Amino acid sequence: MKYILALDQGTTSSRAIVFDRAGAIIALAQQEFVQYFPQSGWVEHDAEDIWQSQLAVLRQAVRESGIAAKDIAAIGISNQRETTLVWDRRTGAPICRAIVWQDRRTADHCARLKAAGVEAIVTSKTGLLLDPYFSATKLAWILDHVPGARARAEAGELAFGTVDSWLIWRLSGGGQHLTDASNASRTLLYNIDEGRWDDELLRILDVPASLLPRVVDSSGTVAYTGPHVFDVPVPIAGIAGDQQAALFGQACHAPGMVKNTYGTGCFMLMHTGSHAVRSRHRLLSTVAWQRDGQREYALEGSVFVGGAVVQWLRDGLGIIEAAADVEALATSVADNGGVYFVPAFTGLGAPHWVAEARGAIIGLSRGSTAAHIARAAVESIAFQTADLIDAMQADSAIRLAELRVDGGAAKNNALMQFQADLLGVPVVRPKIIETTALGAAFLAGLAVGYWQDIGEISGQWQEDRRFEPALSGERVAALRDAWQRAVSAVKRTVE
Repeated sequence: MKYILALDQGTTSSRAIVFDRAGAIIALAQQEFVQYFPQSGWVEHDAEDIWQSQLAVLRQAVRESGIAAKDIAAIGISNQRETTLVWDRRTGAPICRAIVWQDRRTADHCARLKAAGVEAIVTSKTGLLLDPYFSATKLAWILDHVPGARARAEAGELAFGTVDSWLIWRLSGGGQHLTDASNASRTLLYNIDEGRWDDELLRILDVPASLLPRVVDSSGTVAYTGPHVFDVPVPIAGIAGDQQAALFGQACHAPGMVKNTYGTGCFMLMHTGSHAVRSRHRLLSTVAWQRDGQREYALEGSVFVGGAVVQWLRDGLGIIEAAADVEALATSVADNGGVYFVPAFTGLGAPHWVAEARGAIIGLSRGSTAAHIARAAVESIAFQTADLIDAMQADSAIRLAELRVDGGAAKNNALMQFQADLLGVPVVRPKIIETTALGAAFLAGLAVGYWQDIGEISGQWQEDRRFEPALSGERVAALRDAWQRAVSAVKRTVE
């Protein structure tokens, strides 16, 4: 029996999962890696850490599943998006640490571009906003701050890639430099309507075309593993940015279907079909995936700090020992006690887009405890998601019927119930919440005939638990009004 191997390279850890034909998990391996914060608002990764951790869990998952390389029908890759890597084409050595999607060092560059009046051009072609979140200004920063980098890039000596490109380069032994349309659409350099790197955008962002990877389908055999990975070549046949992969894995294959992933950040996507819907409420239009040369699109709202706020409670504040402890602490008090936590550690994302904002805890009193802060932190994830839903419904004119959820924080029952309460619609958690990896697996499996069509994989989606809204409309309105006042207070500090 053949299997699919999914590589899920995330912001704080690398994972590998072996799936069978029913979409069941046969083996899962995960390894965290170091996060670097050299200055306020800067976030970096060591590109070798990304590769070595991914290779280690790949080998571990295959070993623990008891299968051989010949039993793997294909590999699918999902990856943290926008994170920017540059390496030497000859040696494969990175020229600096990767600049992570959360990094805000290029806020001034984005402000200068906005002042120059080019944001409308960029948005019309890419569906994105001029924000440090995306790859192009990070890439320009590397070219301008790493000694000799720009000259080497113009000479064709360097390669740029998001994490998918880096992994494929390493898996193929340097044989392939490519990305898929979903990842390309997150760079500020890709024309999402025409499906190509755009010369005008390259000029505006000051990026040499010689750096760029070839853009391929999200589902299709595009490379093979080298002998340093397995004893036989295994096809790499699925690639998608993590949030697009989760949309596919959640079986949101029809326009109007919505999923939210509760990971390091929170990312909500609505499938919009074969045409990109341009947002009037500062959401993003993005490529969902490309199959057989045909692109499908999504509206997206991005929250920079979701589950990462729980990591901060653990690592920064030290009030919990493990992330899983937060639910018990947060529910040990009846409510938030008037405490609101705006976790703008790396700026505010959609629909605000305030790069300079920083986090704040508001409403503290002598009666406030660690439990109230923990509850406010958990609730901040749901409040930010509710803001995205408002914008998405306004843009699409589609009323949300239910929200499909996944990601690590989706295991938190208290959070999911509060989310349903705020939205006033059911929140539905699937039996397999590893939907990011599952989506990559589905894309790879479809490419090699492991699964026959969309209908077959949609039929595998199964509900685990449905959270029904329980709070009164008046109570929800009061909570959301207090949240908005807290967000406004944070925004005023940088106005």
